Amino acid sequence: MDQDREMKDYRKDAMAFWAQSRADLATALTLLDAGIYYASVFFSQQAAEKALKAAIVDGQRRQPRGHNLIQMANSLNAPVEIMNAAAELNAEFMATRNPESVDGVPAQMYDKTSARLHLRCAQDILDWAKPLV
Repeated sequence: MDQDREMKDYRKDAMAFWAQSRADLATALTLLDAGIYYASVFFSQQAAEKALKAAIVDGQRRQPRGHNLIQMANSLNAPVEIMNAAAELNAEFMATRNPESVDGVPAQMYDKTSARLHLRCAQDILDWAKPLV
């Protein structure tokens, strides 16, 4: 594959991650408004993950693997406030979906305050990552 084609493919992938990140953030807000807090938190985590992946794909020309937001943010030399937002969201990939990951039922473990916090963390990550994509 020639270099121009390869760069276009990375750009296309980055834009797909970015578009899905924005859609996931909108879904998180809709679910927050509907009172489905655990799902709002999950989609907040997903929005942040895809925004960071978009920045990595576009800037580093590689496909990141896994779901560790802290590692992704670190690879982008994120400032401390973005690292803190990534840390807040990091565990939610599993905790919002799997009762064996937490001591209880994920659907019963989140409230409006928690959902708002996680949505704000995701929004901070998207705002920071936007110029990188």
